[in-house]
Amino acid sequence: MHSNVLNKQRFGRLRQSALALAVASLLAATAQAAAPFDQAPDAAFSGRVMVQGVVLPGGEAKFAGRSFTPGQEVVLSYGGTVLNPDGKPYVANDKGEISGVIKLPANAAPARHPLVLEAAKPTAAAVVDLKISPDVPPSGQDRFEVEAKKLVPGLYQVAYSPKSDRLFVTSAIGRPPVKESQLVKVDPQTLEVEKAIKPAAQPGRDDGQVFAVYGVGVDDANGNVWVTNTRQNTVAVYRQSDLGLVKQFEPGAAAHARDVLVVPGSGKAYVSTPGQNTVVVFDTAKLEPLTSVEIKSLVRGEAFSSMSLATDGSDKVYAVGSRPAEVAVIDVATDTVDKVLPVPGAFGASGIAVDPKTKRVFVASQGSDNVVVLDSQSGDVVATTLVGAGALNVAFDPAKRLAYVSNRGADTVTVLDENGKIVANLEGGSFPNHAGIGGKGSVFAVNKARGGDDAAGDHVRRITPR
Repeated sequence: MHSNVLNKQRFGRLRQSALALAVASLLAATAQAAAPFDQAPDAAFSGRVMVQGVVLPGGEAKFAGRSFTPGQEVVLSYGGTVLNPDGKPYVANDKGEISGVIKLPANAAPARHPLVLEAAKPTAAAVVDLKISPDVPPSGQDRFEVEAKKLVPGLYQVAYSPKSDRLFVTSAIGRPPVKESQLVKVDPQTLEVEKAIKPAAQPGRDDGQVFAVYGVGVDDANGNVWVTNTRQNTVAVYRQSDLGLVKQFEPGAAAHARDVLVVPGSGKAYVSTPGQNTVVVFDTAKLEPLTSVEIKSLVRGEAFSSMSLATDGSDKVYAVGSRPAEVAVIDVATDTVDKVLPVPGAFGASGIAVDPKTKRVFVASQGSDNVVVLDSQSGDVVATTLVGAGALNVAFDPAKRLAYVSNRGADTVTVLDENGKIVANLEGGSFPNHAGIGGKGSVFAVNKARGGDDAAGDHVRRITPR
């Protein structure tokens, strides 16, 4: 019995010692954790993480990071859950780079998800957006007749002339100096190229850069085609008949000119200027600048950045601003802003179209992969529809009362009814870029290419409801 008592006493002392050691260790850890500000954070932190490609529910988000301090440890988390494999930090290599993969559940919600990036050695933090795009299945192929034909490399935009019954397509390849660009005239029935010209070289340069053409709009009153020369911050005018140059405006006439819209009966062409809060107006008869319409954002401290333009067919021009997503309504008679409307649920807005009958505005947004249908009179949201990754541009056909959305990331063209409901989701080739309303019930869509050997790239599509 005496032996048992001694054993119990020894066990008690051992247990007390173990408990004391555990408490001491916990106190030491707590003391260490309670003093997290013993070192200054990384004041020059410039590390960033970029997700690569389109990310879908049930797939993988591959990312690459750079500009970290070599040896810096990085942890990504979402809602308090660490996303690193096994919870181990990524360690920046000697070039300050990291890379990894985040596996997503099949029920992941399509949205922009904020990830928290925490760095140590030295300490820093940032928020990284992970955009999960909707996986919209193909549908409605039986409701449309589609014919596609390969044109020229680098297709950008398309416009249809009801008067001459011809398509005009712009193309440009690469980054500055841009040496390859074409303005193309196409038969809308056969989709054959009738004429193609290369813009002139930019004077004063020895690198071969041309006045590359990007945006396009038709002026049937004067028989001309207006194009934007984005790289030279200006516009140019060509004849529809033979694509001869009518006038090349001097560089600087419209900053980073993107879209050009000729409003029928107005004698005016409107040009958007991404990065600027203006829409530049030109006289289509005199071929002279008229004015610049300044648009003020509704959000304090933010600037309206004009992207695409549309008209309701009468006396208004609608300009979409990217971030924050807003729509400005411009009176054509006075070239003043009637109102600016917020577009809830849109991020990175880029495309716009208008239903002339209801005055509803369709806003396509690359950053939120959706189309927001907005009542331009009340400002109310009629519908918000997920259409596919990288919803870039949208066109509305008033005859068939359908909207056509070019989803650059999803390789699809989504067709919506006037209420924003999906009617069809059609294959659009590589990088669908733009669509223009044609005559006789057809819509024409153009797409770019993923490289010189891309069989699905650089096509024009005639899409006609059956």
